[in-house]
Amino acid sequence: MFPDKTMLSPWDRWYSTSCCLCCHVRTGTIILGVWYMLINAVVLLILLTALSDPEQYHLTSAELANDLDVMDDANMCIASAISLLMILICGMATYGAYKLRAAWIIPFFCYQIFDFALNTLVAVSIVVYPNTIQDYLQQLPDNFPYKEEVAALSSVCLVLIVLLFIGCILGFKAYLIACVWNCYRYVSGRGGSEILLYVTTNDTTVLLPPYDDSVSVPPKQAPPPYTTATA
Repeated sequence: MFPDKTMLSPWDRWYSTSCCLCCHVRTGTIILGVWYMLINAVVLLILLTALSDPEQYHLTSAELANDLDVMDDANMCIASAISLLMILICGMATYGAYKLRAAWIIPFFCYQIFDFALNTLVAVSIVVYPNTIQDYLQQLPDNFPYKEEVAALSSVCLVLIVLLFIGCILGFKAYLIACVWNCYRYVSGRGGSEILLYVTTNDTTVLLPPYDDSVSVPPKQAPPPYTTATA
């Protein structure tokens, strides 16, 4: 008997074991975790290099046209710690998807939710305070590419362009969140589906072990050797 689709929850309707490029959600989560680890590893390497040679990578107040040096040692140490934490979280998600451990995927999923909410707040702030785009453009260095062309656009056009760009990013991030969530459900479901196989006879009901466990257990006694029958 098939369940009625109208009785399914929204989570069940959107549940799927495949993601982009027709690969499994488990494979997609592993690729996503490795990709995030590589990005944060590159960022961490740049920050550590900047800490080792501060005179080369510091942006002075004259270059930024303000009174503060935003690339001081304290900020770079905090950014390095965040990058190291992100590498740990992404590594946990990759390990959890590979070893079928659902609890290890939860921190990475929570990070995705936080990142999506943060980008949503940015989009809302642009709608409420559209003049912040012009203020941000004025703070950019004079040698920033296409600064004058972008600043010449009207405020409404700038807001629409930025909202369209952020909307595409939010849609892509929402899709990645759905992939990781489906991977979490798939990994969790594998542990729960192993206890649903029964064999029922007229007298008794027997719970069969999982197929993978049955195959991995070696036979207690080796079969007798093969001998050729002789007349």
